[in-house]
Amino acid sequence: MTEVTFARSFLATLDGRPQRVSPDHVEDPKTYQARSAYILPKTSKPMSKRKSTQAAPGQERSIVVTVKSLRNPPLDLRLSSQTLNTSVHDVKTSVATETGIDAGKIKILHKKKPVPDSKVLKDLLGDTDTTIEFSVMVMGGAAAAAAAAAAAAAPKPEAQTEATSTSPSEAVGEAQHDVAQGLSGADVLQTDDFWSDLNGFLLARIRDEQLAADLTDTFKQAWKSKG
Repeated sequence: MTEVTFARSFLATLDGRPQRVSPDHVEDPKTYQARSAYILPKTSKPMSKRKSTQAAPGQERSIVVTVKSLRNPPLDLRLSSQTLNTSVHDVKTSVATETGIDAGKIKILHKKKPVPDSKVLKDLLGDTDTTIEFSVMVMGGAAAAAAAAAAAAAPKPEAQTEATSTSPSEAVGEAQHDVAQGLSGADVLQTDDFWSDLNGFLLARIRDEQLAADLTDTFKQAWKSKG
């Protein structure tokens, strides 16, 4: 039987039946062809049970947090035995305690993108990850201020700590003289702190570490070519 012959016979069979079924049509179940239940064959290998990825109570994953900064101040901090509910704010507080920098001046980055303080490690990790790495960005020259404060708190040599009798007017004059000794004008652009602060400002605005670094380099090269 060719395909054309089969199609013609099939259409002829359909023509012999009513084109529409009445709304109250009922099929007699007794006219159904008897069929036995179909049972799937057994597999040659037993199926493995799915293992639960959730830890048992009291056996929650312990996370190792690494915080690094290749810029000022250099930092390589390792926080072990952290829970999944440890927040980014807790990490920032640990960095502030380690470096002496105000926590409000610290930005925590994950995969080169800023992370809000409200996030917890569980939001940033996979189902089986046990380590996570953050990078740190310090805003507004806070790193230089912290370094200066640490230097001021360091013990001075005995020759410099001898008491001297100076009048209040002389003290004010010496303070003004010290301020005048600081860098100003174009000399400020020769320091690395200025470009680090500029990079931090750009990163806070555009939230892209690579683009902020490229813009900082562009500004720096433009300034050098002008000089």
